[in-house]
Amino acid sequence: MQPKIFASFASTHKQLLEEELRERVNKLVAPSVVKEAMLYSLEAGGKRIRPLLLFATLDAFGLDTKKGLLPAAAIEMIHTYSLIHDDLPSMDNDDLRRGKPTNHKVFGDAFAILAGDALLTYSFQLIAEIRDEDAHATTKLALIQALSQASGAEGMVGGQVADIAGEDKDLTLSDLEYIHVHKTGKLLECSVVAGAILAEATEEKIQRLSKFAYHLGLAFQIRDDILDLEGEEERIGKRVGSDAVNKKGTYPSILTLDGAKAALSEHIELAKAQLKETGLSTHMLEAITNLIETRDH
Repeated sequence: MQPKIFASFASTHKQLLEEELRERVNKLVAPSVVKEAMLYSLEAGGKRIRPLLLFATLDAFGLDTKKGLLPAAAIEMIHTYSLIHDDLPSMDNDDLRRGKPTNHKVFGDAFAILAGDALLTYSFQLIAEIRDEDAHATTKLALIQALSQASGAEGMVGGQVADIAGEDKDLTLSDLEYIHVHKTGKLLECSVVAGAILAEATEEKIQRLSKFAYHLGLAFQIRDDILDLEGEEERIGKRVGSDAVNKKGTYPSILTLDGAKAALSEHIELAKAQLKETGLSTHMLEAITNLIETRDH
């Protein structure tokens, strides 16, 4: 695929998503400070990888990608809430996120926590509000179940717990994979699976896409660990070397930097192999896979 085609796809869908996020928060009948705090982090930029994965999955099935707009917004709200909470002094205590002061630095700890809570709960409301012509009630229920599991104790929250508990400890590769599969990978996987659920895909195709997303999630986090050592702060939008400061286990610390780069390549290849087995038109998903392998922020 020509890079221009994917760039156009990504630009169009990012704009649609960002307009939807802004509109949905602005229409809330709620205190202005919590809406401002929600939008502050939602509009901070970011790669929008999770929504793009959902849109690209719908594209692979040959469906109208706009039917994924509300589920994509819901997933991005979950992701953004997790970043707000992750940056708090009681967790990673970060001052910068996407090149801007973190939410609690602007609004204070209490309003940052509440903004995260609001984004989390609103995400499920958005799925419930999907038009019936875009998703049957059973489809909405399946989406809510998938997102709840991916973001809760069995998914992202569980990974965050393991991440905090593993600080200043000698982690094994298995320990580290558990953290990253759950903290990062589960929500990435949910983004792909959500597209398949909307497409009313067969269980076999959902399983193939889940395996693709599993390897993609690990590749995403390995690249993140590499950027924490080699990245430029102005590009990645946060402190370089923060993992070492927080005494966190990383792929380079366990495998060496060269070993981490080899693992990245391996998971990228395994992800692409799963895509081929789906029999779908996965050009956009392949483009996102390439983007994750080479990203610099």
